[in-house]
Amino acid sequence: MTVLSSLIPRRLESDPAPEPLLTPSPDQAPAPQGVPNREVLDPGLIDASQNAAGVDWASVVGYSGLILVALALTIIAVTTLWWMLYAWRSKSTYDSTAFSKEPHAPQHTFTLLVPGRHEEEVMGQTLDALAAQTHPDVQIIAIVGDDDPGTTAVVRAAAARHPDRIEVVVDDSVPKNKPKALNRALPYAAGSIVGVFDAEDEVHPELLRHIDSRFTETGATVVQGGVQLMNFRSSWWSLRNVLEYYFWFRSRLHFHAGAKFIPLGGNTVFVKRDALEYNHGWDAECLAEDCELGVRLSSQGEKVVVAYSPEYVTREETPGTLKSFYKQRTRWNQGFLQVLRKGEWRTLPTRGQRLFARYMLAMPFLQAATGLLIPLSVFLILVVKVPTIVALLTFIPLAPTIVTVAVEIAGLGEFGRLYGQKVRVIDYIRLVLGTIPFQVLLAGAAIRAVFRELRGERGWEKTEHTGAHREEESTPTGAASARIREEVAA
Repeated sequence: MTVLSSLIPRRLESDPAPEPLLTPSPDQAPAPQGVPNREVLDPGLIDASQNAAGVDWASVVGYSGLILVALALTIIAVTTLWWMLYAWRSKSTYDSTAFSKEPHAPQHTFTLLVPGRHEEEVMGQTLDALAAQTHPDVQIIAIVGDDDPGTTAVVRAAAARHPDRIEVVVDDSVPKNKPKALNRALPYAAGSIVGVFDAEDEVHPELLRHIDSRFTETGATVVQGGVQLMNFRSSWWSLRNVLEYYFWFRSRLHFHAGAKFIPLGGNTVFVKRDALEYNHGWDAECLAEDCELGVRLSSQGEKVVVAYSPEYVTREETPGTLKSFYKQRTRWNQGFLQVLRKGEWRTLPTRGQRLFARYMLAMPFLQAATGLLIPLSVFLILVVKVPTIVALLTFIPLAPTIVTVAVEIAGLGEFGRLYGQKVRVIDYIRLVLGTIPFQVLLAGAAIRAVFRELRGERGWEKTEHTGAHREEESTPTGAASARIREEVAA
């Protein structure tokens, strides 16, 4: 032991202390501390927007924008869902939306206005069906342009078949549009109630008896009947367009009527003639003359009633092409913007009604804004690293959207049962897969409507019709219409 100890060198008291192991050299920076998968910025490269207190205002503004977009989308989704489900909130509400099972004895007279422009393929059958109405006092005025010999020949032939009911009025206005055609025919209306139908409509023969009874029961100034698109298998977007109409007329318009602010539908709408004459008919420059008339009458405190019974709905078809649908939706959106700018809704009696009107009529602006912001938000979520709480908040709109899709699935099944249509599994799949593309399509139409209105482009873009809905004759309404056509032909 003495030998070993003598071999170990002893540290002299004057020797310096040994340095610790792994001591970094003076020029070696300490290892960065932070969250994995996050870039550590050089303090010298901090953006100038960060103030001395360490607040990065650019990030705050960006995150706030994402949250506001998410909240706006959530509000739109929730309100839309509530309107879709309004008719089903209780059994009494659901029952009150329908026509009476047994109509009262006729108490009113009717004039039906049917404008048509280049509608020779469909208008003759529509006039025959209207002429077969079981109501005893009906005047039908077919309105055609002076530059449309094809449709003129068809309607004059229908007038020859039904001389006691059908008259022809020629519209010589320039440029032509639907409200001008309606105003041209209004002075010839003899009925106490004026109804509007489109050239391709498939109408139940007993509809006017039930409309007459609804006026008697309610004392209304306006009765809005149901309209239903039928050709849900024509394309991926026609399926969603059909469901739009189903929820709009089956539920949403009843909510509007209850709120005493309602944009009317373009056809199967009936107004007392004296109210129309007092208001000088329809706004000839508005691209959504039906919405404008409804807003005007609502602002005057007139009573509007909506009635929907599947057997008495007016059948129609979706636009034949995606381009035609896009232009139709652009025209409707632009018409809403015109009505918003016109401002008659400001005379509504309550603040709640005025706020509701502003929200409804500004919907094209909201759709256009969300249409632009949605892809930007998705890009930021996928590319830009955001705090966890912000990322979670951006998914809030997903919840009502999923519920809405579930409601649409149930609605498609009910539509099939009510109208005798077989809904296949592939139809449900198309419905779900078409959700986002259809919303993008609507947003695109809204954006186009905003730009057209800002540029002052207000030309009427007509929707073509081919009678695709008349291929379906399996339901009672379709069968009745088929029998009508057979009897007329005989």
